[in-house]
Amino acid sequence: MVEKHEESFRVIDRRLFSEDGELRKEVAEQARREEEAAAKKPANAPASKSAAAREPVSPLAAGGTTSGTAAIPESELDADASVAASDIPPSRGFQMLVDFLTRNAAAMLGGMADPRTGKPFVDIEGAREMIDMLDALRETTRGNLAKVDDDLLIEVIGSLKLTFMEISKATSEAMAKKAKGQ
Repeated sequence: MVEKHEESFRVIDRRLFSEDGELRKEVAEQARREEEAAAKKPANAPASKSAAAREPVSPLAAGGTTSGTAAIPESELDADASVAASDIPPSRGFQMLVDFLTRNAAAMLGGMADPRTGKPFVDIEGAREMIDMLDALRETTRGNLAKVDDDLLIEVIGSLKLTFMEISKATSEAMAKKAKGQ
């Protein structure tokens, strides 16, 4: 008799913020550990440009607010494929793609009125999918974008997530009031 191994997978939640908008404990602890590790490194140690480009940086240390995943270990990065962000030219096409996805997400968060009713149209699930697409785009392009492009992506993702949380909270409160009133 052949023994079957159960195939399973593990889901790791790598979001920086909880549903309440608070910084998750694990993220704060990871940032603290990274800061301690950086402080332990000797300040006079020479660092080459290629080593600096390969060095993983936590999203919080980089000034980012919402990446959705942890930093990539240095051992997983290819030294030959690593290029400093300052060497990569900004891409107008990439910026237009980010703008397109951002506008669609904003429209789904009530930024556009329904032409029939004139009232703002809200599609929470559609907006969540668009924001997830932007997160996936950021993860896929990590280390391959010009600083301007990466900063744009970080800014719009953070802004959309904050708006999403506000709209979600307002929607759930409105639904609770409506259910209580019935």
